[in-house]
Amino acid sequence: MSQSCPVTPDLEAIYAHRPADIDPEHWRARVNLAAAYRLAARQGWDDIIYTHISLRLPGHDDIFLINPFGLRFDEICASNLLLIDTQGQVVDGTGRRANPSGFAIHGAVHRARADAHCVIHLHTDASIAVSALSCGLLPLSQHAMRFWQDIGYHDYAGLAFPPEEQEALLEQLGSYPALLLRNHGALTCGRTVAEAYVLMDALERACRIQLSAMAASPQLHLPPKDVLDLTHRQLLPGDEPEGLLEWPALLRKLYQSEPEFCR
Repeated sequence: MSQSCPVTPDLEAIYAHRPADIDPEHWRARVNLAAAYRLAARQGWDDIIYTHISLRLPGHDDIFLINPFGLRFDEICASNLLLIDTQGQVVDGTGRRANPSGFAIHGAVHRARADAHCVIHLHTDASIAVSALSCGLLPLSQHAMRFWQDIGYHDYAGLAFPPEEQEALLEQLGSYPALLLRNHGALTCGRTVAEAYVLMDALERACRIQLSAMAASPQLHLPPKDVLDLTHRQLLPGDEPEGLLEWPALLRKLYQSEPEFCR
């Protein structure tokens, strides 16, 4: 007897729970950002209530969506995201609390990079461990080769994030899609939520693979530079943002088990 495949949800159904007072583009942004939080929680990328994923509100240069301070990543849904300004202050009139100091890194990147519509900053074990290695990220895997000579490093300077450190971080990020913050974690930025997410997924996998390889043997094989250069060029997305194919698949997977994220 043949078994039928599970029903695949229609993507438009995922975005269909829009309140009447929110325009479609704003709601799609909320759904995509909520999905990124839930997917990150599934991957074990969360740090209790700390770290953030932020998204510039479509059509606005100075308004952003972010998680309410105090909620876990797996509690985020489209309707409970906050609207904040460039200083991390809540502007949606709800009286809910954001984490202005936690948004300092995000706000600096958003202000400096017009292409950084979404910024993900995480404290995962693997990214912190690799950030603490003097060698940094090594091109040991295809995942790491996406960042071959295409990632910045920012030295740790304490919990506070004053203006002078913001300037240093922005200089070290430059136009790269990713940054390892020494002894602290990782950051990716993208033109879309999907792009920032798949970049973080690749970076996190690269870090885990490197730690596994280094634990297995001190003798590591690195491809020659010409191969690294070629592979990096092959992995670049071109004019289209990364994640165009992956994101719908991730949304469908999430919707099948956690449909409340898009409400």
